[in-house]
Amino acid sequence: MEEIPQLVQQVMADQYGSLPRQGPGSPASTRKAFSLLGPLPERPLVLDIGCGVGAQTMELVKLTSGHIIALDIFDWALDRVAEKVVGAGLADRVHTTKQSMDAMDFREQTFDLIWSEGALYIMGFGNALKTCRALLKPGGYLAASELCWFSDDPPDEAMAFFEAGYPDMKTMADSARLISGSGLEILGHFHLPDRDWWDDYYTPMSKVLPALRVKYADSPDAIAMFDDTDAEMAIHKKYSSSYGYEFFVCRRPAA
Repeated sequence: MEEIPQLVQQVMADQYGSLPRQGPGSPASTRKAFSLLGPLPERPLVLDIGCGVGAQTMELVKLTSGHIIALDIFDWALDRVAEKVVGAGLADRVHTTKQSMDAMDFREQTFDLIWSEGALYIMGFGNALKTCRALLKPGGYLAASELCWFSDDPPDEAMAFFEAGYPDMKTMADSARLISGSGLEILGHFHLPDRDWWDDYYTPMSKVLPALRVKYADSPDAIAMFDDTDAEMAIHKKYSSSYGYEFFVCRRPAA
């Protein structure tokens, strides 16, 4: 993975670091996905890939009695997770690791559950599925939300926007076929509701952007990032019925 420029890291810390979530989601959707899992060991080992500031990490620690490894590449995100963990007295059950998901150093067949909300696209969804399958123990689970088209003929304006940000975005059916083709069984899946985009993500984002435009007024690169976020929110307002996150819950066969 290419090194992220320092300015971009700083802008991302300012833009995303104070948000409850760094992408669409909610505690309710995390719990719903968890409910689709089969039985877990008494103390499962869980990997949360692209944990951000740990919204789902802290939900998972309530849902399991095991140990959670929260992985991200950004110090500002991992620092927030660590603060939450220490504040909740959970340092013995959750720990953070700074790693690129493209170069994780875990042994194969290590985890009982791998969780990732809105992050696997960074690896390319197909490659991510193969990587996660290898890291899962036989019978282990993968729960991941992936951005998908909900229509075979999405609007041209929406397609043009995502051609720049996620050109490999697939239909929900094609993503499901990719999962099955990677050797994972789909146990269930569901759309994230539209409120998952707004309550803890777009709405608080829209509140921080005006001050950031002032702070970074002399940085064309930063302003371009903010413009892209505004465009993303506008696209979602117009076309939310045509695309969104699908939360897939899968299992590596036991044999």
